[in-house]
Amino acid sequence: MVETKGGVFVALLRGINVGGNKKVPMAELRGLCAGLGFTGVATFIQSGNLVFAAKGPAAAHEAALEQAILLHFGFEVPVLVREAATWTKLATKCPFDVVADDRQKLVHLGLAKGPVPAGVGRLLAPYCKAGEQVVAATGALWIDYAGGVARSKLTPAVLDRLVGSTVTLRNVRTARELAAMVAARGA
Repeated sequence: MVETKGGVFVALLRGINVGGNKKVPMAELRGLCAGLGFTGVATFIQSGNLVFAAKGPAAAHEAALEQAILLHFGFEVPVLVREAATWTKLATKCPFDVVADDRQKLVHLGLAKGPVPAGVGRLLAPYCKAGEQVVAATGALWIDYAGGVARSKLTPAVLDRLVGSTVTLRNVRTARELAAMVAARGA
């Protein structure tokens, strides 16, 4: 289905539906997005992944969705929105493709609210343990959590602090699925 009059976007919500906190039902989220004028809203799994069409820039949709979530659910949720072409470029350029197919839940794409600073990979390197690797590329981070995400020192707090803004991660399986959803729209 090709969307007209506007662009296709991918939105990521950080920290929802984890451990019973910040519960955001996907049906309610889709309805909230429709109320903002987004069309063709689709979600993928319960962790806050959206594909939608809308007029205007990504930053405006990001701000509108954050405000709508706060008003509707009563809590703040960082939202990152990227244009379809940007998402596709990011999701298909995994520097860890050699291992990504075998470790789809351990290789992650990280997007930041602000620009990813040059040299951030060097800043994060001391936190890498048990074969972990970080590559900063095309305004994003790719992290291979080779030893497992739960035991890693590359925590959300560390990433946010060293990148200088909120970072949201999605595993390679989710990143690829969202790219496929975008491609199915002809975007």
